Amino acid sequence: MISTNNLSLRFGKRTLFEEVNLKFTPGNCYGIIGANGSGKSTFIKILSGEIEQSSGDVIITPGERLATLKQNQFEYDEYTVLKTVMMGHQKLFSVMEERDALYAKADFSDADGIRASELEGEFAEMYGWEAESEAAELLSGLGISDENHTKLMKDLTGNEKVKVLLAQALFGNPDILLLDEPTNHLDIISIGWLEDFLEKFKNTVIVISHDRHFLNQVCTHIADIDFGKIQMYTGNYDFWLESSQLAAKQAKDSNKKIEAKRAELQEFISRFSANASKSKQATSRKKQLENLTLEDIKPSSRKMPYIAFKPEREAGNNLLEINNLAKNYGEEILLNNLTFKVETGDKIAFVGPNDLLKTTLFNVLTSKEKADKGNFIWGATTKVAYFPKDNAEFLDVDLNLIDWLRQYSKEKEETYIRGFLGRMLFSGEETLKKASVLSGGERVRCLFAKMMLTGANVLILDGPTNHLDLEAISALNNSLIDFPGTVLFSSHDHQFVHTIATRIIEIIPSGIIDKRMTFDEYLNDAEIKKMHLELYHASAIDL
Repeated sequence: MISTNNLSLRFGKRTLFEEVNLKFTPGNCYGIIGANGSGKSTFIKILSGEIEQSSGDVIITPGERLATLKQNQFEYDEYTVLKTVMMGHQKLFSVMEERDALYAKADFSDADGIRASELEGEFAEMYGWEAESEAAELLSGLGISDENHTKLMKDLTGNEKVKVLLAQALFGNPDILLLDEPTNHLDIISIGWLEDFLEKFKNTVIVISHDRHFLNQVCTHIADIDFGKIQMYTGNYDFWLESSQLAAKQAKDSNKKIEAKRAELQEFISRFSANASKSKQATSRKKQLENLTLEDIKPSSRKMPYIAFKPEREAGNNLLEINNLAKNYGEEILLNNLTFKVETGDKIAFVGPNDLLKTTLFNVLTSKEKADKGNFIWGATTKVAYFPKDNAEFLDVDLNLIDWLRQYSKEKEETYIRGFLGRMLFSGEETLKKASVLSGGERVRCLFAKMMLTGANVLILDGPTNHLDLEAISALNNSLIDFPGTVLFSSHDHQFVHTIATRIIEIIPSGIIDKRMTFDEYLNDAEIKKMHLELYHASAIDL
């Protein structure tokens, strides 16, 4: 178990949180949520001992092992992949290193033999004989193929390194597992594997994620950083969100009688209790929910940006036709004679593990790159707005936000420009920030404001949820559901894809899989599952 006692953190006059008293117990998964900059990652770093709190204590049950997801992709570049994973259990790894060094000695002495015997005992107690097979199983589950297990870390791609570091954190059944954004750079198949792993994990998990589906699947509790406090809630993210909205609604209804408020709360709790379907802790969670009181739920202080894409006119029926499109990078074939049509109103999610492939397709369709072969034809009435994954060309400029957005607007009045920035939660002096110094989430919101000004009837979005907080993701999600035009997009956010897409396209070596269905239907389709399995064995594709 890990707990905090009157934990506080201050930076000068600013208090991130104070007098936090929480217990994180085995068998539960705790999702840490809060606005960008609220201190989520900092809180996890305090729990791990990486940084020191201003006051208070972190208490860990003696003898328990804590593991964290490392963020530095280059830290293990000179180690093999398998060894990097096993380094997640530092005590076991030290025993292995010392034991192997002893056996390698040319002048192996009696004293060395005694020490080797002691190490063999420790090795066996920590299930060392199973270590390599466990590490290999974790890597395979995350899509790292067998031939990569003996490679050096420096020879892997960035996404592959992220998966290896995640396997490192999971290795050796740690008593306390701290995961900061574990789904970043994971494809949706790997995220599903991680969800299954954590559902079966019997120890304590504390996780930060902006993936709502992931939080709903794995979390038994939500710890919300807000108002300078950290408040613990029983239930998953959806329960926290709806209970927070209910609390805000009831706070506005000041004239409503207490009895009516309690009845409304009880109906809400009963609905969620009935849906507590996860096998782990379902019964105990239901009891906890039923014991909640009005005082246990609080409204959130966080705000959603207002995102609404409104096309100036409808697009015609002949929206986009792609014929034999091909594009290579060196010897790597990314697009191979790609042929399909996009119809007006389609909302197409391009899925699959190869992000470069999807980015390349979007860049070709927006004329940022040129195809090696083939062509594409946009309908005469289409107007396209593009959200690129790399936004440096737009925002690395020496302009404040008002002047930056004004250059993309037909209406130049400052009041009008401020209105659009206000929708993206930039107000007052924040509108005078330089575009070049914005955070990742702020840059994304600015690009949405730019796109909203275009009146486009076709939106192309390449990884739009990257860097956004949960509130902004929800706002974007809702806006794209409501958008009356056509959307082509890629995302690793399961809920985002499932709730928006009416059509799924996956580009594979032999062409495309093209299905008019929801994403969950796509993932559960028996024929597609079989095809994925065949692709994996045929070409070691990283699913």
